[in-house]
Amino acid sequence: MQCHEVDYEIIGDDMQVVEIELDPSETVVAEAGAMNYMDDGISFQAMMGDGSNPSEGIMGKLLGAGKRVLTGESIFMTHFTNTGGGKRRVAFAAPYPGKILPIDMARNGGTLLCQKDAFLCAAKGTRVSIALNRRLGAGFFGGEGFILQKLEGDGKAFIHIGGTVVTKELRGETLHIDTGCIAAFTAGIDYSIERAGGLKSMFFGGEGLFLATLRGTGTVYLQSLPFSRMCDRILAHAPAAGGSRQGEGSILGGLGDLIGGR
Repeated sequence: MQCHEVDYEIIGDDMQVVEIELDPSETVVAEAGAMNYMDDGISFQAMMGDGSNPSEGIMGKLLGAGKRVLTGESIFMTHFTNTGGGKRRVAFAAPYPGKILPIDMARNGGTLLCQKDAFLCAAKGTRVSIALNRRLGAGFFGGEGFILQKLEGDGKAFIHIGGTVVTKELRGETLHIDTGCIAAFTAGIDYSIERAGGLKSMFFGGEGLFLATLRGTGTVYLQSLPFSRMCDRILAHAPAAGGSRQGEGSILGGLGDLIGGR
């Protein structure tokens, strides 16, 4: 194996934590700020890049950092290494309600394409880069955008998916999906954007103007609660600046606030 071989345990239900067990000298690479807690004996270092290519020069690291800026991530990744004498554990937390999905990269063909903020952590040796979607339609209208994260390796990688995970195995079939609900898919899947029915359905159907179309052979991971959809609901029910909160459909909403001391 090129990647470090790590053990893990996923804790919790809707706000999950993945606990990684490291043998001496083993390393796990994570997004900056994802760490939740760690045992004594684990050291961490912010580095420019994932460390998958030790011979990579400064120009290569700068190029990789520039690509990460395009995905909206920090240019640095944090490397956690067990410098002690026995097994040590470090845990990483999900950023919002959903599931942490462990991916055995070797069993998934060594490559996984995912939405740009899905990656949480992975065994050292996993290459984290970006993939530009070849189709401009997918870039301009797809919920996953023109830029996807690309994970390559033969070890364990962990991604975070909003809401509930739905796994679909395609064997030459075609699947139509709301653009924001695609979380990740393997390299054998072709991704494109198609118009959502007729004009009336596009503007009044409530499903958006475009749907994602996935074809090919491979695995697709769907999320039931895209982060953007959750934010839209929160903003829609948030009070305006200086305004009062709207009750949940109740005429007595304002009276309830008064009784509650708001």
